[in-house]
Amino acid sequence: MALQGTFVVIADSPAPDVVAGLRAEGAFPIIEASWADAPAALAAVEPEAIVLAEPCNDDRRCAALSRALAEQHKNGSGAFMPILARMRDDGSAALPEALAIAANAPVERLTRRLASLLRIRALHATVLRRTNTLASHGAPPPELKSSDPLDDASVLLVGRGRSFPVLSVALGERVGVIGALSVERAARTLNSRDIDGIVIGDGFGPRIVEALLTVLSDDVRFRDLPVAVLGGHPNVVEPYCVDLPNLERVGEGPARLVERFLPYARMHALAQRLRRMLVSLDAKGMIDPDTGLLAHEAFWRDLNRAVGEAEQRGVGLSIARFAFARNDRRVSLDAARLVARLVRQVDFACREADNSIFAVFTETDLRTAHVIARRIASVLKNTMLAPDRKSEGIAADVTLATLKPTDNVDSLIARVVGGDITR
Repeated sequence: MALQGTFVVIADSPAPDVVAGLRAEGAFPIIEASWADAPAALAAVEPEAIVLAEPCNDDRRCAALSRALAEQHKNGSGAFMPILARMRDDGSAALPEALAIAANAPVERLTRRLASLLRIRALHATVLRRTNTLASHGAPPPELKSSDPLDDASVLLVGRGRSFPVLSVALGERVGVIGALSVERAARTLNSRDIDGIVIGDGFGPRIVEALLTVLSDDVRFRDLPVAVLGGHPNVVEPYCVDLPNLERVGEGPARLVERFLPYARMHALAQRLRRMLVSLDAKGMIDPDTGLLAHEAFWRDLNRAVGEAEQRGVGLSIARFAFARNDRRVSLDAARLVARLVRQVDFACREADNSIFAVFTETDLRTAHVIARRIASVLKNTMLAPDRKSEGIAADVTLATLKPTDNVDSLIARVVGGDITR
């Protein structure tokens, strides 16, 4: 996407390469400001993005800029504003919300990374606009979560070298981690679930790293996915930085990789949250933005209607309940998002307050419902994230009931919740 709109470049020394790169991509106007003048520049405009073209060594000026950003967020549109900071290998971002990019990275990589971040800004602005529109029509809009997106993020860790345990622990403290010891396992994970970033550790030769990066760069689904490669292979990684703007090679060790990678994983998780929110808004709140399944009230309304139609037409209807021994929110949320991908178009599901999941199979007899429920349970067991990352999988306790001629919604639910499997 073109870099349209106002951009602010902050540096005490001129940054002609950054300005020229932004201008070549369509950015206009471009405001150049020193660190001392940055708060005044932000008071005058609401930019699309900010580029910190050089580090700031004055804590007072950094604090002043942070206050100016907070004030603008309060008085502006409220949409996410990307802040990209050029950083030396041994440095850290001057602002906690800034996203680091290597100081020696080509300016083309900087502009492509900005374009990727601006896609998130566009998503956020759309969500805010549609939320206001829905509210103005008297319909209470679904609420956009304000918690840290990393709380729900999942990261694929690929590797089999000595850094794998260290990376697994460091990442696992902040996000859900899916381990893959081979490219084949990594590819299966990419096809079976949504992830918010990939970390490629050591233990692989350049050909294997190149094969994985080729898969990612050839699929538009992974265009904005954050990818971090530990250590070597500079000649392998660099050619893919054009098609994968959030690809970074980090040679300073696992701790630095995690520090640089997690802010981008947070941005990707935010984008996923915003996409689910847009689906919910398009459905006028009938879809739960947290899971992608039906919201609670919509589910029970549709279940009552489906039971009535099944009785009138004399067709089958079955319902399954998936419960988990670990009454853990992340497990339940992970399962719900997977179920949203697995259920047929004619079926519907929701997540209950006790973290169990109901799935309704319309026009389905008990035998077919058993097959569908077993397939879903198998995928959940082999794909879900275990919070302690020690178990091989999390098995769902599945109960199933089918509609009888004498049934109503309450009796049907009572059987499936009670564990009575109708035969």
